[in-house]
Formats: sequence, C-alpha cells, structure tokens
Amino acid sequence: MNRRLPVDPLGDGFDAIFRARLQEADAFYGELIPASLSHPLRDLQRQAFAGLLWSKQTYLYVIRDWLEGDPATPPPPGHRLGRNHQWQHFHADDVLSMPDKWEYPWFAAWDLAFHCVPIALVDPGFAKSQLDLLTREWYMHPNGQLPAYEWAFDDVNPPVHAWATWQVYSMEKRATGTGDRPFLERVFQKLLLNFTWWVNRKDAEGNNIFQGGFLGLDNIGVFDRSAPLPTGGFIEQADGTSWMGMFCLNMLTISLELALENPVYEDMATKFFEHFLYIAAAMNPIGSGGNRLWDDGDGFFYDVLHLPDGSRLPLKIRSMVGLIPLFATAILEPDVLERLPKFKERLEWFIRHRPDLKVNVACMETRGQKARRLLALTYLSPNRFVAQDRFRRILNRLLDPAEFLSDHGIRSLSRHHAEHPYVFSFEGHEHRVGYEPAESRSGLFGGNSNWRGPVWFPVNYLLIEALHQFHQYAGDDFQVECPTGSGRWMSLQQAADLITDRLIALFLPGANGPAPAYGASAAFLSDADGQPLHLFNEYFHGDDGTGLGASHQTGWTGLVAQLIQDRARSRAPS
Repeated sequence: MNRRLPVDPLGDGFDAIFRARLQEADAFYGELIPASLSHPLRDLQRQAFAGLLWSKQTYLYVIRDWLEGDPATPPPPGHRLGRNHQWQHFHADDVLSMPDKWEYPWFAAWDLAFHCVPIALVDPGFAKSQLDLLTREWYMHPNGQLPAYEWAFDDVNPPVHAWATWQVYSMEKRATGTGDRPFLERVFQKLLLNFTWWVNRKDAEGNNIFQGGFLGLDNIGVFDRSAPLPTGGFIEQADGTSWMGMFCLNMLTISLELALENPVYEDMATKFFEHFLYIAAAMNPIGSGGNRLWDDGDGFFYDVLHLPDGSRLPLKIRSMVGLIPLFATAILEPDVLERLPKFKERLEWFIRHRPDLKVNVACMETRGQKARRLLALTYLSPNRFVAQDRFRRILNRLLDPAEFLSDHGIRSLSRHHAEHPYVFSFEGHEHRVGYEPAESRSGLFGGNSNWRGPVWFPVNYLLIEALHQFHQYAGDDFQVECPTGSGRWMSLQQAADLITDRLIALFLPGANGPAPAYGASAAFLSDADGQPLHLFNEYFHGDDGTGLGASHQTGWTGLVAQLIQDRARSRAPS
C-alpha cells in the first residue's frame, strides 16, 4: 500500500517549541558560563557539557539474573561462572554517566568519578547521586571493594572517589554558600569500608607499600601489573602507594570538614593523618639509609620489582607512575586547626616526638602563605638551588619538553624513552617500554588504549590541581623554571596555567592551522555555518595533539569544561 507522508509531520507548533527550549538553554548557560570567555571558549565549554549530559544512560545489570539465565530457557554457557560471579549482590538499574553511550556504553567507576566534577557545574544533584550510588550496598562489595568496570569488577581502579566527593561538595558549597553535609557524611562513612579494603587486601607485606595492578594505566609498565609476573614475586607500586596517600589526605580533608560541626570526626582526622605519615615514611624513608621507591640518582619515583629471593629491583621507567606522588597533597588552614584543638594537639605531638616521620612529609611544621601548613609526599624548599629538594627534581622532569611537557599537556611517558627504551630481559624474553605518542603498539590489555606517551585529561587535571595546592602553600615567591632549560622562571600557579592553556588549546584553531586535536579531519567537524562540532577524544597524541582512542568519548575529557571555568575564575579581577 502506498501511503503519502504528511507534509508537516511535526505540526505547526514544533518550531515554536524548539525555539523556546533553545532560549531556555541559552539562558541557563548564559548564567553559568563566564561572560568574559571568548565565543570559541564558550562554545567549546557548552559542547563539553552537552556531551556529558548526552552520555547519561539507563544501566541494567543484575549479576544473579545474568548468571542464572532467563526462566524456561536453556541455561547460560559455563563461562558465565567466571567473570563477576563473586559479585552476586550487584544489582544495577539506574541512570549512570557512561564513558560514552555510543562507543563505550558501560559502567566504569574511575571514569565516572572524573565525569562528576564538570557535571557538578550544571547538575550538582546528579553528580552527588552518582558518587553516592557507587558506595551503596547494591554496588559496593560487602568486603568494601568498589566495582571497577563492567567486564571485570574485581580489577582495581585508583581510589579517586573520595577526591571526587570532596570536589563536588566544595563546588556546590562555593556556588550556593551551603555544603550538603549529609551527602558528604554518607559517602565518607562508606568510603571508610573501601579504605579498609585497600589496607587489608593491597598491602602485600603490611608495610604501607601498596599494589593494585594496572590501576587504570593499562600498558604503562613493562609487565601486565594485574597478572602473575613472569619473574614471580610482586611489584611495589609507586602509583598504588601514592594513590593511597592521596586517599588518606582526601579522607582527612573530609573528616576535618565534618569535625567542624561534629567533634567525633576529629578522631577520624587524626587516624588519616597518622596513616598518611606511615605511608610517606614507607615510600620515602629520608635519613633511614633506604629509599624504597625514590631513586636519588635519577630524582624520580619508580615501581620496584620484589623478587621471590627477597631482592628488589627498581623498574626505571619514567612515566606517570612517578608523577602520581604529586597528587597526594593537602592544605591545613590555620583557622581550621584552631577550631579543632584535639587534632592540632596530635599534629604538634608528632612534630615534637616523631622527627623520623615528620621528615618524610612536606611541610607539616614550616608555615607557608597565610600560616598554612602542607601535607605532601614530596618535600619542597623555597631555595631554587637546594639539590635535595625532591619536589623540584620531579618538576624539572615534569616541565621538560624533552621529557613530560608536550605542547598539548603532560605526556604519560617521558619522551626520553624514544631514544632510550627501557628493556627488561628474563629467561631469554625481552620486555620493552618505549615512547609511543599515538595508538598503542603493545598487546597488553588488548592494545586499545595507550599510556606510553599520549596526553590524558584525568591525570593532567590532578597534576594541575596539585600545582595549585603547592602554590597555595608556597606563594608567588616560589619560582620554578618552566619550561625546564628555558631560563624562564614562574610561580607554580603560572606553571599550572601554562599546562591548562595547552590542554584547552587542543580544541581551538591556532595561528598555524586547525585545532591540534582534529588535524586533517578539521574540515569535516563543522556545521553548515562553519562552527566547530567538537569531539572529545579519549586521549591525545603526545607530540602533535591529534585526538585518539574513542572519538566521541566526552567522558573524562569533559574536564576541559572545568578547566575553562577555573581559568576564567583565575583571570577575573579580585
């Protein structure tokens, strides 16, 4: 039968309704997006928000139903008894923020934590609900583990949920003047279980040196860090231990906030403060004759291979693994310490009676700007010529164009390894890590993502935040050469802004041509009026900035929206 389509299938009112919705969206973003931004930046930020909101999706995965199969049908194949079978409590029937509901429409916990930060600018309620959801009993394992991602809940992701929770809480408090303390307290209580799981399950020798497997960094190591090692033994992980240091300080920060209204939380703050001291002492035992994860000759943190005979071998790969210690940073404000006398008393006790522990931590005794104190894994000195300053030595590599500093952000592996690949030989087999700035040439984890050279937004964001924290403590007088070898000195705030601007510029056309992220594809990524249609790739070429990986994954690359917001705030007149 030949039916003719209606001339106007959407009706007379469609255009008017569409215009009204567009005006409402314009009004909403008009209040949110800083008026000082240029049109290209406003458009980029709005499209990042749109991608994040578009990637919300209903996610239905009930493990017991999946294992048992449907009623009155043949039983499912036997291989279902493997993957995720220990998570029979898991019952997801919720709207989640996906890495990308086109290419990657599945659950991924540490991705989601980063999504929540820019989402909190447009929908703080949804951001809070996501972080709350992951700690609920139908997601979190009864033993305290958070599920990693859909295809292997048992894998271990970096413990970033306390960080994301504090970020979202602080953003809403800054915007409205009131923080959602019930949300903060509820998630904190559940994260205590997760922290205990890490301590009990991922510290092989009970000495505050942690192992977590690949920890989201896929092929960054010379071995698959989530599989049994060909050498036997295990790896003492600089990143695993640093993530736990960061987790400690995030929980300390939250407990101090809660203690301002409920003194019970002062004891929790003291617990996390003390635990951080022990992690710092295990990771960099200054003055004890053994630098466990720190290599004083190279001025860098490395993973250490612990062999079955008890010997230890540093795996000298200059990668993001050795930069993650910078993430473990927290500021102690003097007014908070004055309002929490029990916590302050415990802090001062350690300063007086445990010099062996305080020497490993920056800078719980020395007062910084506005009498602030700093807790960090890396010691810093205001004197730019202090050779033993670990912080400066790491920064020299971080800000070196021949190593980590790309024109487009911070690389995940030092460019040094282009000419000097790391090679580990064992029983006739050669294991190699070389600089790969684009797609992976390694078969580890299927070869579908690469941490051997590209720029990744989530770890760049945490590095920028760490530099801001250090600047809060040290102030403008603390100067660092940036780029390394340039003879140009700047504050840590300026160095953070330089990295931020390079990340944002990935999406913007420059004097020499189209946006670096799009390269030769730029001509295809615009509408009929020539306006750019932005893609937010999974990661970016370490040398030329080309977008790589999932091409429509707003996901954690949506952090560019937060970077634009932060940059506009820093430029605003005080």
